[in-house]
Amino acid sequence: MNPYLATVLTFAIAISFLRLMDFFAHRGWMDSKLSRKLIHIGTGPIFVLCWLMFPDQPLSRYLAALVPLLITIQFVLVGTGVIKDEAAVQAMTRTGDPREILRGPLFYGVMFVLLTVLYWKESPIGITALMMMCGGDGIADIVGRRVQSPKLFWSIEKSVAGSLSVFAGGALMTAFILFIYVNTGVFAVPFQAYLAPIFWVALGGTLIESLPFKDIDNITLTVVSALIGHLVF
Repeated sequence: MNPYLATVLTFAIAISFLRLMDFFAHRGWMDSKLSRKLIHIGTGPIFVLCWLMFPDQPLSRYLAALVPLLITIQFVLVGTGVIKDEAAVQAMTRTGDPREILRGPLFYGVMFVLLTVLYWKESPIGITALMMMCGGDGIADIVGRRVQSPKLFWSIEKSVAGSLSVFAGGALMTAFILFIYVNTGVFAVPFQAYLAPIFWVALGGTLIESLPFKDIDNITLTVVSALIGHLVF
């Protein structure tokens, strides 16, 4: 596919998903905490699967990175009050304060821009780190709030169930995306060869996510997952 057309389609698909979540939250069909996490979980896999539309050209990674960059710029404008978007604020914040967008959602977008440019489809490292952020950190909050379990003694705001879901959610989402990439011929290594590396990345990512850092999980989990990826892939 023409890389410019692939960019337009990727942007249209990503925006459609975001606006759908905004619509649901604005209508009150789901609470803001759930819509925020569904955006967190779903946007990443959709975006990474859209990479498959791009041809193997040097320009492709930069055009693809333009999509999360533009969306992140929109986040900044909404978070600073330059753009008034109540639906987006309800969908992406816990309390309704638009300045919340300048933390987790902003870091989320920045990580996608950086890892798209750095790794693209040339390595499973970037994909794995991004899927750990989406499937791991995203699912942890949903499970942690709904499943009663002991709190971690070194991080009282986080639970055993939440940490287990980081491992399971991140590993399963990573495996799902890499399975597709292997079967479409992007990665030549057999899928089974990725299972052990996924395990170690998920384990390391789970440990770092369990630490009592506030609002920077999207950075710490993603960066550590990428670093472990360099050791195991």
